[in-house]
Amino acid sequence: MNSDIVKVINQHKETIKVSMTLKEESQRFTKLLFKAFYDCDTNAEEALKELEILFVKIRNMACPKIKDMPCQRWDDFKNNIPDLYSSLKKDAEAIFNNDPASQSIEEIYLAYPGFFTIAIYRMARVFYKLNLPLIPRLMTEYAHSVTGIDIHPGATIGASFFIDHGTGVVIGETTEIHNNVKVYQGVTLGALTVKKQHQNTKRHPTIEQNVTIYANATILGGDTIIGESSVIGGNTWLTKSIPANSVVTHNYKIEIFSKEKK
Repeated sequence: MNSDIVKVINQHKETIKVSMTLKEESQRFTKLLFKAFYDCDTNAEEALKELEILFVKIRNMACPKIKDMPCQRWDDFKNNIPDLYSSLKKDAEAIFNNDPASQSIEEIYLAYPGFFTIAIYRMARVFYKLNLPLIPRLMTEYAHSVTGIDIHPGATIGASFFIDHGTGVVIGETTEIHNNVKVYQGVTLGALTVKKQHQNTKRHPTIEQNVTIYANATILGGDTIIGESSVIGGNTWLTKSIPANSVVTHNYKIEIFSKEKK
């Protein structure tokens, strides 16, 4: 009986190659890189040496059997670290400057799920731009599992990005977010329709600079542009572009009745 089950499992494995080791080692790389950047108890020089070994390991696992997919070197990733670190510093400062509840930059690094997810997204984005398969998604899905914030590594996000609270935020693959944008929990920047034939088209919205998007707003469509300095109120639903300096609100009616009989 067991031999028949093993045969079925092995046949499936021959058809679809999935390595849990790649997933686990990609997560280990991600966690160590974050610690190398921000943990005072982690020796940066030693961490970089270990990161190089991990990089080569996950690159070799993800890359060789993918036809015509270039396998990049550690130096190609490492050369991006100064700009990556500078970009994340701006993100942390944006959170600190905009959130009245924040007490210190250290708190941002240690306790803010929005910053953690942005950091992992920006790290994964380097892999994405190097055309390395699987690893970018494994990194951002690790952040997603930890924080509940889902950012596709294909999204383009400008400087000083602020996600507050963050639970339930979804940012799709072809989203474009310009500088100084603020997003609150439950925001979806998604596709208007989900069809496989649209895979290579811009399906997600563009958010111009200095826009604020409040909780549970939904903005859909590749042709949808939110003009700069606009404010999108909570629970709004947008599928069309709006001009700069707009304020969008969702109107609803609340009625309160007494349970007491007259």
